[in-house]
Amino acid sequence: MVSRSVVAVEEMRQFVVRAMLAVGTKKEHACDLADLLVAADYRGHFSHGLNRLDMYVHDIEVGVCVCDKEPTIVKETAATALVDGNNLLGPVVGKFCTDLAIKKAKETGVGWVTARASNHFGIAGWYAMRAMEHGMMGLAFTNTSPLMVPTRAKMTALGTNPIACAAPAKDGDSFVLDMATTAVALGKLEINDRKGLDIPLGWGCDDKGKPTTKPSCAKGLMPLGGTEECSGYKGYGLAMMVEIFCGILGGADFGPNIRSWKGTEREANLGQCFIVVDTSAFAPGFSDRLSQLASSLRGMEPAEGEEQVLIPGDPEQKHMEKCDQLGGIEYHPNQIKFANDLAAQLKIQPVKSAEAKESA
Repeated sequence: MVSRSVVAVEEMRQFVVRAMLAVGTKKEHACDLADLLVAADYRGHFSHGLNRLDMYVHDIEVGVCVCDKEPTIVKETAATALVDGNNLLGPVVGKFCTDLAIKKAKETGVGWVTARASNHFGIAGWYAMRAMEHGMMGLAFTNTSPLMVPTRAKMTALGTNPIACAAPAKDGDSFVLDMATTAVALGKLEINDRKGLDIPLGWGCDDKGKPTTKPSCAKGLMPLGGTEECSGYKGYGLAMMVEIFCGILGGADFGPNIRSWKGTEREANLGQCFIVVDTSAFAPGFSDRLSQLASSLRGMEPAEGEEQVLIPGDPEQKHMEKCDQLGGIEYHPNQIKFANDLAAQLKIQPVKSAEAKESA
């Protein structure tokens, strides 16, 4: 049994802001980052929430990521734009690009914005869901540092390269897909390592390309599907498609040109892509049909051992409801220790938390 701590959503948000202000980040930029990181933990994606804070702090501290500029539009048409992120925090760049794509979609039906000179931008779903808040469909993509092991090579020049799509259904329901093109995101290995847990076979492999259950020994991630026999080449293909949308289309670094993960020897120069679609520009009744599809799938008989059929976004919705019942986000004690160690390092107020009921 592990005793866990509950942190109010706004308390964790303010902690992130305090941490980023301590290293000289603009308050508006710190708030953008805080909104994203807390949204990740609130939705149950702990790999991309508090777990990532020290990386953003370090990037600003050492100057490999800047905080004294704003994203700029390099070129645009009525429906498209190329944005220079000017090496700012990824969430700052992503929010700017998404809001620009939303504006264009409202005017033309579709907004397609690609960014270069950006940095790690957290959960891709956060940007796709911003479009959904305006009643539109959103998509977001980013390339990442090379981490993936393809099916016919020991290592490859592709990263986790996530894909997100969010679309509104009726009565507040929605479809929210947010996934890496690898078996899991790297952060899930980091979380297991922080908790002192092994990882399932098939998540990662050692420097020789052999599967490992030790997160500290994992030097690469398996593509979505795993080995070639299990269709890993499909995850490999999706990862390359993301590279085309991001690094290739935006003129950012791509594949083997991308800086090493958490490296500080040079700017990351990541490429990102944000697409917003006004569904009313197409056949009427989009949300009605999506609700019908969702109801049809959820209403199917679950497989043996399962309680119910879910659609993308349902697990996150359940986690948010749990957080609301608890009065905050439930964290493993090692995560709280990590936050308070960072607070001591930055000489800021630590996280205020309350002990939750013991859980396995």
